Amino acid sequence: MTWMMGSKKTDPQKKFRENKNSLTPNHQTTMTSLATPKMTKEQQELLAAGVPSDALLAVMVKSEDAATAIPALTGKQPVQCRGYDFNQGVDYNKLMSNYVYQGFQGTNLGKAINEVNAMRNWRMSDVPWKEGDDPELKDPTIRANIKTTIFLGFTSNMISCGNREVLRFLCQHKMIDCIVTTGGGIEEDFMKCFAPHYMGDFALDGKSMRLRGMNRIGNLIVPNANYCTFEDFLTPLLDTMLEEQKSKEGGIVWTPSKMIARMGKEINNEESVFYWCWKNNIPVYCPAITDGAVGDMIYFHSYKNPGTLDILKFFFL
Repeated sequence: MTWMMGSKKTDPQKKFRENKNSLTPNHQTTMTSLATPKMTKEQQELLAAGVPSDALLAVMVKSEDAATAIPALTGKQPVQCRGYDFNQGVDYNKLMSNYVYQGFQGTNLGKAINEVNAMRNWRMSDVPWKEGDDPELKDPTIRANIKTTIFLGFTSNMISCGNREVLRFLCQHKMIDCIVTTGGGIEEDFMKCFAPHYMGDFALDGKSMRLRGMNRIGNLIVPNANYCTFEDFLTPLLDTMLEEQKSKEGGIVWTPSKMIARMGKEINNEESVFYWCWKNNIPVYCPAITDGAVGDMIYFHSYKNPGTLDILKFFFL
């Protein structure tokens, strides 16, 4: 085998023989001294044949017993990597629980599944009461009924895609206690109540799409008309909210959370994530609600009918 760099060819075996012959007696003694009784016969033969000692030591290291090496490296007992055997049939509980042994990103998915299960299964009774704790929480029956408070955070792309239906299910069935999301996560949920997003492609040409009044979110297509329909919903609602804010009988201080709850009430659509947040009294925190279409509409609306949206007030809820 020859190695080529540019137009020059070299023979690595020839080069190695030249280097070997040029070794001083001290170098040769050092290499020979590496052939200790701890080395296998094969290793000794390779060393005698001229294999560089560094290569030999790097490649042919004898494995320590996994029972001792893995705990020393990871602090945990050895666990075999093994995928789910579909010959057992499709058992979703076993399939999900097996992901932690899948390796690569499958293991991280398995850890996430375990974490979600731990959150949902936890009760205060899992933690023994001790002196100094709230005396009202000492009763085992009370502790057994106190669950975790689950905050769900997500970015707008989770609403843009099919995960919206997963999020809606969680809110519909009160499986979470609070949402933290972005401005796009709010507006796209309401937009989808009026018109769908469509499947597209990551490589679609932006100029061609723009000329046709289309927008791309990843590999999804959203017509401009969807934003117009959303505006038709929100603008009159802003008028109503402003009237309530300016009411002489104790006007409402609108915060992002109150605004989203009101939008959820007015949309009155069971496909909406934020309809169910309003219905089930799940607070939604979105300090950046103005970063998107909602912000654009509030901005233009303020020229005709100025009002106030208190972005900071939600910190005190």
